[in-house]
Amino acid sequence: MRIATWNVNSIRTRVGRVVDWLVREDIDVLAMQEIKCRPDQFPVEAFEQAGYRLEIHGLNQWNGVAFASRHEMTDVARGFADMPGFGKPIAGQEDVQGEGPNGLPLEARALGVTVGDLRLWSLYVPNGRALNDPHYAYKLAWLEALRTDAERWLAENPELPLALMGDWNIAPLEGDMGDPSFAVGRSTHVSPDERSMFASFSPTVTDVVRPTVPEGYTFWDYKAGRFPKDEGMRIDFIMASEAFAGAVTGASIHRQERTGDAPSDHVPVVVDVDPGRLGESYEDEDDLDRPMWF
Repeated sequence: MRIATWNVNSIRTRVGRVVDWLVREDIDVLAMQEIKCRPDQFPVEAFEQAGYRLEIHGLNQWNGVAFASRHEMTDVARGFADMPGFGKPIAGQEDVQGEGPNGLPLEARALGVTVGDLRLWSLYVPNGRALNDPHYAYKLAWLEALRTDAERWLAENPELPLALMGDWNIAPLEGDMGDPSFAVGRSTHVSPDERSMFASFSPTVTDVVRPTVPEGYTFWDYKAGRFPKDEGMRIDFIMASEAFAGAVTGASIHRQERTGDAPSDHVPVVVDVDPGRLGESYEDEDDLDRPMWF
């Protein structure tokens, strides 16, 4: 199976690119972020004609997550149990939006589905905006709640093949940040608290792309010629449990999707999974030649 994540930055604007890429790259399941539309506005027909089923969670022209899959999706969850809310209710969407444990309305930032034995989440982590912005505290609280729930899911089922996929809005290592406008101490995405939070997800889940693709960015700002100068950042990840990680046979970052007409500012990140290897450990003797985690 080929499983991917992609912040599409408005699916209605980029539906042609996304569907063409899905078919060309033989993708089985795609987690999308920042779809920027409600389910009734989503360009469903183009995906269905290409053989994909959809699960969509969007409330307005901001945020929004979705899945496109060639396979049946079950156990659909819109948001995770402890996910905090932020901001004000969206007019006309109050019943759909719901309320977080902090009493604030929930945003469309998390969608979980089960495909076969795999438990997959499409996640659009809050941006943070600025170190002194309320959105920054919200980002850290959101991630802490996600980590807590992920730990609980795996405590209840240690053999669960779980993948947390999406736009994490954090460049966890120095080599993940190539945009000179971001600096530790004055910018989000690279602050010690954000990097510490990202690191705290391990060993519950770990990055299953970096062992195969140790370098390369997944996002380049539209401004200041960032892409031609390769001043990007690596902020899109597939973080997986041990049961999932043992089945990963390859990974890739599709940099070419940042070129051409009207690209998203993010590119797809892909892992190849052998369902027959689900549950295998990287520490198995037969696996000593597989890439090392770092």
